[in-house]
Amino acid sequence: MSGWMDISVPVAWGMPQWPGDPVFASWKVCELEHGANVTAVSMCAHTGTHVDAPAHYFDGAAGVDEAPLEVLMGRAVVAGLDGNWRGAERVLFRTGNSSGRWWEAPFREDFEALTVGLARELVEGGVKLVGIDYLSVGRNDEEGSEVHRVLLGAGVWILEGLNLCEVGVGEYELVCLPLRLVGADGAPARAVLRSTT
Repeated sequence: MSGWMDISVPVAWGMPQWPGDPVFASWKVCELEHGANVTAVSMCAHTGTHVDAPAHYFDGAAGVDEAPLEVLMGRAVVAGLDGNWRGAERVLFRTGNSSGRWWEAPFREDFEALTVGLARELVEGGVKLVGIDYLSVGRNDEEGSEVHRVLLGAGVWILEGLNLCEVGVGEYELVCLPLRLVGADGAPARAVLRSTT
């Protein structure tokens, strides 16, 4: 596994959640003295690093269990919001959100996100997967919802909650595998990058 970087965030008590979403919780349902350690968890499908499926904004659309592997794995470009991503099928945006370990701080309303205009450019450019270094590709307002509708409505899969603090702009190989939750609008994912240069 030499050269691989884990760009998914740790899932733990107290991590920031989207306003109104259930918080992450974990507890022991069995301990070793009774045979084995067994942990139960409770969480929103959009906790930490996760994939948004079209069903997130469109009833009857594809759930996360239908995410195509050929979209979730392959060449990816890490770029700034004003950077050069054209020609790439997978774009991961590294913004000012990556100036610190955002997953260890309270939820920020002023996080950096895509505009509707940029979302439309990505669709027109043939992008198949868009990722970002915070809990959402769109702000916590109607424009943020429209960003999701533009991308998901065009069949673009969304990868949110990335840890790009130690990742530079450039070309990488991406592997991203969300949990195969049948019919779900999203799912937690493990995502890793390896430089191709």
